Order: sequence, then structure tokens, then C-alpha cells
Amino acid sequence: MNLEQIIEEYKVESVSGRYVTLETIEPILMQWNTNQQLNIEGYSVLEKPIYSFEIGTGKTKILLWSQMHGNESTTTKALLDLLLFLHGGTEDAQKLLDHFTLLCFPMLNPDGATAYTRENANGIDLNRDAQNLSQPESQILRKAFDAFQPDYCYNLHDQRTIFGAGSTGNPATVSFLAPSYNEECSYNATRTKAVDVIVAMNATLQKLIPSQVGRFDDAFNLNCVGDTFQSLGVPTILFEAGHFPGDYQREKTRKFVFLALISGLLHIYENVIVNNEIEDYLRIPQNKVVFYDIVYKNVKINYDGIVKSTNFAIQFKEELFDNQISFTAYFSEIGSLESYFGHVAYDAKDAEYSDGEDNIPKLNAKADFCLGKNIKIVNGVPLN
Repeated sequence: MNLEQIIEEYKVESVSGRYVTLETIEPILMQWNTNQQLNIEGYSVLEKPIYSFEIGTGKTKILLWSQMHGNESTTTKALLDLLLFLHGGTEDAQKLLDHFTLLCFPMLNPDGATAYTRENANGIDLNRDAQNLSQPESQILRKAFDAFQPDYCYNLHDQRTIFGAGSTGNPATVSFLAPSYNEECSYNATRTKAVDVIVAMNATLQKLIPSQVGRFDDAFNLNCVGDTFQSLGVPTILFEAGHFPGDYQREKTRKFVFLALISGLLHIYENVIVNNEIEDYLRIPQNKVVFYDIVYKNVKINYDGIVKSTNFAIQFKEELFDNQISFTAYFSEIGSLESYFGHVAYDAKDAEYSDGEDNIPKLNAKADFCLGKNIKIVNGVPLN
């Protein structure tokens, strides 16, 4: 199977960008519902339907859910691309359909998706509700888990641009985690199965995004869905879609997540026995908070007549306006910024900062300013 060709060929073109709602994906799911594969499993707090889509007839069962956090849409796009591939009628697709049964929840939190919030309409983080099961969305997922009895679980998320793949200086474009099942973060047979799949997916991704794969922190929290399902004896894998340089709409990242999904299925299908997989897993660099969106270096700032040269960092905040996501730049840090990177970095070459007020950058203020007499910065970026 030519994976690089597949990820270029299979993309649901009508779903793109960061703002993906139930209204965006519902027509596609309806179109694919040729044999009652699509079911309403229940309703959200605001009475929006929560759909499952079942595909395949194989003995190996995988439960996948995306947009548990409403503002994390990249893996929803990748999951739809996977479903498009499985509907493609190719020999490779049929091979997977014969081996697997996939129960997919493309959007577990439709209310949060509409509002573009992490939480549901009651302000609850569904990924901290695995024990209380206080929310209808949490109850729906747990009911599906108990009834479907999956062999694997895929927990699909996005992560912020702040994460790097260890201290490599590269963004963590895709990160994985085999969640812990106990406080000691031990490895039993269940967790090792998840590790094995992650190692295979990482090996595939390294060919396209070398040193841009991270390993998420495995601190145990039984309130998290992944930790709960792992503790119940089902190998569970957390996917985190992160930043690829210049790709704030995450259209490139979606391809790498799609590639990971396909390569993981192939690995399970081929039933490859790997030795020392835990050691290989631990070699994946752990995610570190080492990135800002934009860094300016060597900026002169006049503090009441005392001129100092410093650096400052800018972070985008995702804001929903008129059904579009805007990336608004705010000052995030001022100082040496030692050991931090910028996805974009500018050398001000000792140009003096001014903003028309007191000419000192303020944390959490919008990043509109000037450097010297000729360079105007709007929303963090120099105007040409």
C-alpha cells in the first residue's frame, strides 16, 4: 500500500479549516449511510444528535472518537478522510474492512464544536468526566464502549502550538500516548499493545516528518477517558494533532494523522511482533512547552530613559467571529526566552519599539506596534 499516495488522494474537500461543526459533517455522514451504518446514539446537552458510524465486518473492533473537545477539529477531518478511503472500493480498503469493525464517533461534543470551546454546553471537560459520567456525552461514549467491547480505543485530539518534540527545536506535529492504567505508570500487556501500535505509527511518520513526533505526558488520571479505558483492559491510544510550520488551518497535519490511522490499522492487521517496543516508545521525545507562535529578538525598549535590548514572544488566541476562526496575536512573554523557540522568529536588529502609548509591550495586550520608523507590525506580523 502506497501510503504517501493515499494521503494525497483521499481528502474530504468540503471539510477544512479549524471550525468544524455538526452542520459541516452531517451531510457527508448522511451520504455515506447506504446500509444503516449511521446511528444517533443520543443527544448533547443542547439536544444535538451524537452520531456513530460503523464500518467493516472484521473481528478486530476499534472504537474511535473525535472532537470530545469542541475546538479540536483536526482529527475529525482525518477521521473523515479515513472513512472516505474505506468507501473507496479499492482492494486495500476492502482488506481492512474485512479485518476490522470500526465504530466511529466523528463529533462527540457538537455543542462545544459550535461554540468552539473545549468544554460542553455545561462547561464540563468531557475528558475529565470518565468516572462521574455526569454529562450526556460522557454517558453515550461509555455506553458504546460497554456494548461494543472494542479490542482497541483511539482517543482523537488536537494540541496547542506551544508543544515541541522534546528539545529538538521542532514542533510536535503529531503526538501519541499509551495512557497509564495505574498511579505507578506501569506497563502491562494491555498498555504494551497500545505502545506497539504507536511505535509502528511513529516509524511511518518519521519518513515524512522526522523529529516532529512527540510523546504526551503519561501522568495517571482516572478521570480521563483514556486512562479509564486502559485500566479496564482495552489498549487505548491518544492521538494529538499539533502544529506543522505555517499550517494554522491544520490541513497538512490532518494528512499526517490520517497516515497514522492507516499505518496503525495495517500494523494490527499484519500482526507484526516487535521486540523492545517499550524502549522504542520511550525514545519518542516527550512533549515540551518550548514554542511560541512568534518571537522578536533584539528589540530596544525605552524604560523611562533607560534603553534596554530584549526579546518578546507573541501567541495567537483562536477567536470565533461570524463562524470563522480568527488568530489574534497577543504579547505572551518578555525576557531572554532562553530555551524557547518561535514558529516564526524575527531579528529586530536593535530597532526601537513603539506603540503610540507608553511604548512598552504589555503582557496579554494585542501585538500591534512599530519597530523603528519604518516597520509596522499588525497582529504580530510585519506589514510588507
